[in-house]
Amino acid sequence: MLDYSPLWEYMKENGITQYYLLKKVGIDNKTLANMKKDGNITLLTVEKLCKALKCTPNDIVRFTDD
Repeated sequence: MLDYSPLWEYMKENGITQYYLLKKVGIDNKTLANMKKDGNITLLTVEKLCKALKCTPNDIVRFTDD
């Protein structure tokens, strides 16, 4: 199972808003909603997020056994 809580924590710590992801990074509403539900996203989206936030995939997503 995917867990995007590291993304939300990273964004909060660095003052990054969801608006920034939508308007500046190019993440669409559907993808953002999917991440809020810990759903699947493409590796292209992970790459976009990592480039924009200057982080690694480990900083924004983790796998759980749940």
